[in-house]
Amino acid sequence: MKLKLLIVLLALPLSACNTLRGTGDLGVVIERATGSLQVVDSTQRVSLSQVNGLGDLSHASIVYSRDERFAYVFGRDGGLTKVDILKGEITKRIIQSGNSIGGAISQDGKLVSVSNYTPGGVNVFNAETLALVESIPAIYGKDNKQSKVVGLVDAPGQRFVFSLYDAGEIWIADFNHVNNNGKAAITKFKNIGKQPYDGLITPDGRYYIAGLFGEDGLAVLDLWHPEKGVKRILANYGRGGKKMPVYKMPHLEGWAMTEDYAFFPAVGRNEVLVMNRRNWKQVKKIAVHGQPVFVMARPDGRQVWVNYAYPKNDTVEVIDTESLKIIKTLKPGKAVLHMEFTPRGEQVWISARDAGKVTVYDTATFKALTTLPMAKPSGIFFTNRAHRIGL
Repeated sequence: MKLKLLIVLLALPLSACNTLRGTGDLGVVIERATGSLQVVDSTQRVSLSQVNGLGDLSHASIVYSRDERFAYVFGRDGGLTKVDILKGEITKRIIQSGNSIGGAISQDGKLVSVSNYTPGGVNVFNAETLALVESIPAIYGKDNKQSKVVGLVDAPGQRFVFSLYDAGEIWIADFNHVNNNGKAAITKFKNIGKQPYDGLITPDGRYYIAGLFGEDGLAVLDLWHPEKGVKRILANYGRGGKKMPVYKMPHLEGWAMTEDYAFFPAVGRNEVLVMNRRNWKQVKKIAVHGQPVFVMARPDGRQVWVNYAYPKNDTVEVIDTESLKIIKTLKPGKAVLHMEFTPRGEQVWISARDAGKVTVYDTATFKALTTLPMAKPSGIFFTNRAHRIGL
């Protein structure tokens, strides 16, 4: 009896010191000026910890492990960093290229891929150890040139899809099917348009869409039927023949997809374009405050939130997806760079880089709930992305 009591007493301090918690309401905010990130709690609306030593985060993005515990940070300096958000510390960091521009995690969560400018191509790593699994150089043309890679996303079937900026191509790397050398099977689609600058995949994983900077239109690949090749849509989308100044390229990953419509930021124009998702035909142009960067749908699809490029980057507008009209204008601060909805959409977190803060808004009342000071905050990434295709 005394022995049992002693065991219980010895166990009490241990259990009291180890607080268990889930990760479903956590996320990270990139602090680009200091090469750090802050781990945040979206329920309490507070910062939990800061992680330093992440390198150049001037164009950083993040994907999560399936269990939502580890964030894989893709830095502009070619760094790939695995961060334990529960412990608030770096698990492993490698420099895998000279200049990278985002990444993706495979359907089964076992592979992490990075798209690179220098040297152009995609590197694929073991998600557990960050050991290199395969390198895919983006070599094209008769002269075997190497292209910058953009628009890298994960797709169903253990595939990665990406665009070659210099080559005007879209490639699929299929890790469920390997060739005689044990490498992923690569399917190449050529002549898809000039200078694809980014890409997205629809939430159901069916369509990969590449935006074109060098000419009008978008390139669409049906991943259910890749044998049908790439088709062009929205002929008046893009920079076009009239070379308008583009202050910041729109981010395609944030394009809003609702049940009926797709909302696109017009390149170099003060417009949001609305397209019917059934036939990819344009429905409407919505005049907006400036050149859109992110056009993002609230999770229920009832609203679309839009932020803008310099010099009008202190503003966010909200579009009602039923009336297709602007219903609210907000001023979160100078240089709004990113917006992120909580998983069910009751809040939106907005970073204002030059104001040095992240503001949390109620999406029903549009009231500011909390302001968190941060060092030049940019990207905001919540852990529910771990279970969404293409994010």
